[in-house]
Amino acid sequence: MNQFDAIIIGGAILGTGGDEAIHGILNIMNAGVPYEVLERAVPIHPTVSELIPIMLGELRPLPS
Repeated sequence: MNQFDAIIIGGAILGTGGDEAIHGILNIMNAGVPYEVLERAVPIHPTVSELIPIMLGELRPLPS
């Protein structure tokens, strides 16, 4: 994530369900919109990808 404009510029999710969960991240990267858009999204099916908005809501800037 770019700390200046909240655009996700890359990502990887390793582990069980990672192959499913990464699609939300890919959609946001391809759309070129801030991660907050995904944070407010409502997935249409109960899946592992529902955890991504929760995780994004807990992001904090790195100390400088």
